[in-house]
Amino acid sequence: MSRFAQRIGITLEMIKIEHTIFALPFALLGAFLAAGGLPEAWQAGWILSAMIAARSAAMAFNRLVDLPYDALNPRTASRALPRNLLSREFVIVFVAVSSLVFAGSAYMLNRLAFILSPLALAIVFFYSFTKRFTTWSHLFLGVSLACAPIGAWVAVRGEISAAALILGFAVALWVAGLDIIYACQDLEFDRKHGLYSVPKRFGIAGALWISALLHLGMIVILGFLFRGAGLGIISFAGLALVAVLLGYEHSLVRPSDLSRANTAFFSVNGWISILLFVTTTVDILLGQSY
Repeated sequence: MSRFAQRIGITLEMIKIEHTIFALPFALLGAFLAAGGLPEAWQAGWILSAMIAARSAAMAFNRLVDLPYDALNPRTASRALPRNLLSREFVIVFVAVSSLVFAGSAYMLNRLAFILSPLALAIVFFYSFTKRFTTWSHLFLGVSLACAPIGAWVAVRGEISAAALILGFAVALWVAGLDIIYACQDLEFDRKHGLYSVPKRFGIAGALWISALLHLGMIVILGFLFRGAGLGIISFAGLALVAVLLGYEHSLVRPSDLSRANTAFFSVNGWISILLFVTTTVDILLGQSY
């Protein structure tokens, strides 16, 4: 294997490319809702390209910005940049190329998508700085991932509608809630190094309650969205199962025991996004056949 291919492989591992599964189903859900069924194949292809490129750029940028802290945190010290497995210059080039791929994909979709692409990149890049000055950095991460379904809606329709913003809001609450759970693991590190987070301000018990309230808000908002979109029992059954999964996720973590926080963050939430996409898409496609 060439040195370049090795570095690409290390970069993809560093940004956890497999975790694209968190936001990708919501991007596709936004596209299906916007199209009222199957989007055009070319639209779906460029949406996938834009989504993967934007997330790759954002994650690599985050690793660059957080390098001084990652090198000090035992949980993150084994990442590629702290271990000098990659150079900063290589990662900067990776961010630049990913950003260009994202902008190019947006250009291929429609004029509004291309015009908004710099704003989308600014939002996802800005998140990396928020833990330095605000307790609510988790919400900024949520807004970053909310760009996925909103952007997919724009890609299909060439406009932003209330439904797209509502879907984005639900995604923002979901991501903020799960990020608060994940951040509980770094409470002592945040205190020591002057970083901000909900767990630091409210304690772990308070943070878990806030996370649960955010997830409850997600369920309620999606319920109103599904009703307004005229979706049927399959979508609502999927939403009910998601509520059960979120309940299970919260049962895995307690103020006195965060040993299963990674399971709650990675395993459960991957299934949540897939479940919502599959059930809602099936509902939309079956509705077209009536």
